[in-house]
Amino acid sequence: MKKPIKAALLSAFVFPGIGHLFLKKYISAVLFVTSALAATYQLLSKTLENAQQIVEKIQNGEIAPDISAITESVTQQTDNSGLLNADLMSQLLMIIWLVSIVDAYRVGRSQQSK
Repeated sequence: MKKPIKAALLSAFVFPGIGHLFLKKYISAVLFVTSALAATYQLLSKTLENAQQIVEKIQNGEIAPDISAITESVTQQTDNSGLLNADLMSQLLMIIWLVSIVDAYRVGRSQQSK
């Protein structure tokens, strides 16, 4: 398998920046990995925070332990809690991932032509 394709596949299927590690572009790799980890952390943090609030409401008896009541609560919470941050982080993560794939392929092609 050619180097640019292997680097792009590593970035696509493992984690953003891994293809850059394969290409020995360590600064780019650290930037992609760090930014992807930061976006992932923010996304998971907000999601777990919302889930914890719903669990507390169930334990306090504010929400019946019924799937329809829980679903309604999740819907209300996503409308009211400003889940915009989570949406933004998921979009940012997707952009970082795609840029990492394209850049790994580009760098691999550049190295291959030398």
